[in-house]
Amino acid sequence: MDNLSNELNKLKIDRSKRPESGNSSGAWKYIIVIVILAGSGVVGLQAFKRANAAVPVETVRVRVESGSQSAVLVATGYVIAHHKIQVGSKIMGRVSWIGVEKGDAVKKDQVVARLENREYRAQFDQAQAVLETAQAQLNELQRGSRPEEIERASHEVDRAQGQLRADESQLRRIESLVKEGVSSAQALDEARGRFDVSRSNLAALQKTYELIQKGARQEQIDSARAEVARAKGALDYARTILDATEIRVPIAGTILERNVEQGEMVTTSFVGQTGAKGFVVTLADLKDIQVELDISQNDFNRVSLQQPCTAVTDAFPDRVYKCNVDEIAPEANRQKATVQVKVKFLEPDEFIKPEMNARVTFLDTSTKADDKTKETLLMIVPKRAVVERESGKAVLVITDGKVQSKPITIQKEVGPDVFVSSGLVGSESIIVGDTLAQLKVGDKVEPKK
Repeated sequence: MDNLSNELNKLKIDRSKRPESGNSSGAWKYIIVIVILAGSGVVGLQAFKRANAAVPVETVRVRVESGSQSAVLVATGYVIAHHKIQVGSKIMGRVSWIGVEKGDAVKKDQVVARLENREYRAQFDQAQAVLETAQAQLNELQRGSRPEEIERASHEVDRAQGQLRADESQLRRIESLVKEGVSSAQALDEARGRFDVSRSNLAALQKTYELIQKGARQEQIDSARAEVARAKGALDYARTILDATEIRVPIAGTILERNVEQGEMVTTSFVGQTGAKGFVVTLADLKDIQVELDISQNDFNRVSLQQPCTAVTDAFPDRVYKCNVDEIAPEANRQKATVQVKVKFLEPDEFIKPEMNARVTFLDTSTKADDKTKETLLMIVPKRAVVERESGKAVLVITDGKVQSKPITIQKEVGPDVFVSSGLVGSESIIVGDTLAQLKVGDKVEPKK
C-alpha cells in the first residue's frame, strides 16, 4: 500500500506550471496510468478481503443417547398422532358460535361449536305436541268410560224400559177395544208399531250400556299404544337432531386445526376447498403419539413388536424419549420396498409436536431401554462427517471460528450414523457437506444460516 501511495505522489501534476499545448497528449497518458493503478488497488483489496473471509459451512450438532451400545437399527420418520380425528356435524347448518382455538385443550364431550337451531327446535316442539295428544287418547281408552257416563247410560235404559211398559199396556188396551169393535184396526197397528220401536230402543240402549261398562276394545287400545310409540320415536329423532346442533368432541385432546368461523355453513357430505365445510375442528390426543417410519425390507428382520427404542427429534436433539414398537403394517410397500412401522412414545411431553422429524434407534431385544447397569452415554454423528487422518478417524469442528480436527473412537456404525465412544464432549458443531474435503485445520469458517 505504501508503494502504491509513492507512485501516486510521483504522478501528481504541478498546477503552477501550465502545460504546453504540445504536451496535452502526455497529460492524458498520466491520467490513464493513474486510473489503471487505482483499479488494480481495488481489485487487490477485494482479493485480500476474500482471502481472509470466513467460509460458510454446513454443520450438525452432536446427538447424545444412552444405552446406544445395544442399537441394531437407526431410522428417521415423522411424529404423528395415533388417532387424529376430524370432528364434523351430523346435520347441515350455519355456525352460530365457535368456542375453541388451535392449540386449546378440550375435555371429552365438550361443546366446541353450535349451529343455528330455530328450525330444529320448532320440529322438536311439534313432535312433542303430537306425542302428548297420542298419550292422552291412549289414557282415555285405557281408563274406560267415566262413572257419570255409565250412570247416564243406566238412566237411559230405565227410561226405555218404562216407555216399553207403557207402549205394551197401550197395545193391550187397543187390542181389547178392537175385539169389542170400539177401536179401529189402524189404531191397533199404530200401537203395535210404537211397542216394537220401544222394544228395539231398549235393546239398543242396553247394548250401549254394556259397552260403556266394558270400555274400549283391546284393538283400539293397541292401536292407540302404537300411535304413542310412533310419536315417541319421532320425538326422539327430533331431539337427536336438535342436540346435533351442539357439536361435541368425542375424546379429550388438543385442537390441531379450527376449520370454520361464525356464519359459515357446515355440511355432512364431502366438499372441496370452498363453500360449506365438511368438518369443524381436527383433534388429537397428544399423550398418545407415535413416530411413523418406512423400514427397508432388508432391515425389517431387526424389528419386532414391543421392541424397545429411543427417539430424538431434530428440534430437541438433547431430549431422548423411551419408546417401543407399537404397530407393524401387515403388508409391505412394493414400490418403496419398505414396511411401515409405528413407534409409540412411552412418556411424551409438551416438546413433541405432530409432523416433527424424529430419529428412532431400535435396540437389541435382549437389552431393555431402561437397563441402568448397561447404560452409557455415546455421541452420535453422521457417517458423512467422519474424515480419514494419518492418526485415524476424526471429525472437523468449529472452535472460535476456525477449523479444528478432533480424533474420535468409533464403537459401531448403524445405518447413516456412527456411535463415538471417545473424542467428543457433546457440545461441538460438526462440519459436514461438500466443503469438508477442501478444509484444513485453521481455516476460518462460519456456520451457514
